[in-house]
Amino acid sequence: MATYVLIPGMCHGGWCYEELTGRLRARGHQVHPLTLTGVAERAHLLHGTVNLDTHLHDVTAVLEAERLTDVVLVGHSYGGMVITGVADRVPERVSALVYLDAMVPGDGDSCWKLVSERERQWYADVDDTGCAVRPLPFFDPRATAHPLASLMQPLRLTGGLERIRRRVYAYATGWDGPSPFTPTYERLRADPSWSTHALDGGHNLMRDAPQALLDLLTAVA
Repeated sequence: MATYVLIPGMCHGGWCYEELTGRLRARGHQVHPLTLTGVAERAHLLHGTVNLDTHLHDVTAVLEAERLTDVVLVGHSYGGMVITGVADRVPERVSALVYLDAMVPGDGDSCWKLVSERERQWYADVDDTGCAVRPLPFFDPRATAHPLASLMQPLRLTGGLERIRRRVYAYATGWDGPSPFTPTYERLRADPSWSTHALDGGHNLMRDAPQALLDLLTAVA
């Protein structure tokens, strides 16, 4: 049986993986859906210095405290930044990376650098604290503001990521309009070191394509 650690995208908590978590556990797998600092039920921990490093530490701390090894790290959207950094820092604990319609950063990349001008306008619409990005109107009602510094901080890689050989990208084909992840998907499709999959669903694949995603994650393990 496999061990999965599930990282949500912006403004979402571990609750967004509720259905997927139940299905994986029903098959006997160990599953840890995490909520990052400053978001959802951890929104009370939000302050101006919660950044990408904070979120990397959120995950590495769980891996170490729970003594998890051979972990399949799964990241949705912004979560791609997090699983990339975690795998670089503790590659000995990670067996595979799965990106769900997610960012795939390189050294020195930040969310701000990778996104379009339209998304930057969203990032700039901070809440009254001045340190968090408001959830978009169509998000789940449970969504909360997301720490701005985590989107601005560049990711620094040290070479540990190269030890992770199994890398999977799941691309959502059901966007209402052009997907901002199409260039990433097309680039990775041409890279033989990646396994790429196009799933019939919107950006929130956990909601729109639960069975296809379950089958994919089971195959990865």
